[in-house]
Amino acid sequence: MHDKNEIIQPNQEKYNFTDTTKPSFTTGTGLTEDIIRTISARKNEPRWMLNHRIQAFALYRSMPIPSWLDEKTLSELHEDRIQYYVDPTEQKSTTWEEVPEQIKNTFDKLGVPEAERKFLAGVTAQYESEVVYHKLREDLERQGIIFMSMDDAVRQHPDLVQEYFGTIVPAHDNRYAALNTAAWSGGSFVYIPPGINVEIPLQAYFRINTQNMGQFERSLIIADEGSSVHYIEGCTAPTYTTESLHAAVVEIIAKKNATLRYTTIQNWSKNVFNLVTKRSKAYENALIEWVDGNLGARYTVKYPTIILAGEGARGTCLSIAFAGKGQYQDAGAKMIHAASHTSSTVTSKSISKDGGRSLYRGLIHVAENAAHVRSNVRCDALIMDDRSHSDTIPRMVIKAPTAKIEHEATVSKVDTDQLFYLMARGLTQQQAINIIVNGFIEAFVKELPLEYAVELNRLIRLEMEGGVG
Repeated sequence: MHDKNEIIQPNQEKYNFTDTTKPSFTTGTGLTEDIIRTISARKNEPRWMLNHRIQAFALYRSMPIPSWLDEKTLSELHEDRIQYYVDPTEQKSTTWEEVPEQIKNTFDKLGVPEAERKFLAGVTAQYESEVVYHKLREDLERQGIIFMSMDDAVRQHPDLVQEYFGTIVPAHDNRYAALNTAAWSGGSFVYIPPGINVEIPLQAYFRINTQNMGQFERSLIIADEGSSVHYIEGCTAPTYTTESLHAAVVEIIAKKNATLRYTTIQNWSKNVFNLVTKRSKAYENALIEWVDGNLGARYTVKYPTIILAGEGARGTCLSIAFAGKGQYQDAGAKMIHAASHTSSTVTSKSISKDGGRSLYRGLIHVAENAAHVRSNVRCDALIMDDRSHSDTIPRMVIKAPTAKIEHEATVSKVDTDQLFYLMARGLTQQQAINIIVNGFIEAFVKELPLEYAVELNRLIRLEMEGGVG
């Protein structure tokens, strides 16, 4: 039997490690209104944000668990055992040298400073509940670009935050959106002024280190008229024998003629419950692109949503989910066509192995007044053995007669003829399987920056060890 504090042996050394950092402050386990007030007071928040939190906490306590979630899996999560706020350090840093040594070592191992030097316009690093490091290139600051932690934005840009906070994901949306609104800490605030094109990505990195930790970052990204930006986030945690909770909220707004790409690669450890709400709104002729990778977590619930609110708006969602032993990936996408001449594309890939379960849950909604809408949905599932499962639950609500909607779904196993062909040319079975899987996920990988594509291939290769069961 495992001791409750024992760390399970890692199989992905780069991500699955812990350190002995002791937090400067924690609220302990459980969540009360007094704890909410303590969090707000420590952040020196204005009264209007505290009011948001208190109202959301009342909603959270009154709202049931969403009916579509898997009750059996969710019963493993004990919300009363979660630490809802952990501040790792009193010191917030703008130079890498100022970051406390043990925390800096963590992000060094993850390659964050190297990535910043090589190909990022700005970076935020969050450890537990707080952003511990943030930097934006000075030339971008001079253009009026704002990229900072949400905590700093509440204090430094209250008018902007108040204008948009909770407008895309209100607290009453679902139980975990209410929880986030009540207990949120950290996350990114991005504002791109009109006509500004950010040519290289901004990145945020989120790390859970403490066991029984709850991380509730809140991100708000706004691309003003005619601007463009690519925002990337990565997430990891070490594996413990007890559960942790990640319940983020992301709100994205692309105004007229703006282009915004949001890329996330989440490699949470397999004791993390990843219950997030991510939603965006595209105005006239705007383009929003989600590139969404889910490789870890015990249970993931995530449906990136694009509300196509302006005529000519476009939305795409390209996602991959890997469900290994003991994992349940409930992921998908939602496209809400609220205006005419809007278009959307959803491409979903999933791999299930060693008894893992993947589920695509999607929605295409076309409003009655939305004429000449086009949407294409393709879901492809690869099942590696007889113990694994994959399901597709698409929902179409089409109220306009001029809409053109296409949907295609495939479920397949590794082709034995392909395996034989590759092995006949000198490859081992594992090498042959890796080639087949790489071909299956190629559409996703080619949309990533080179460094992320290499890393994703490496992670998939590690997960695929053992081949066909």
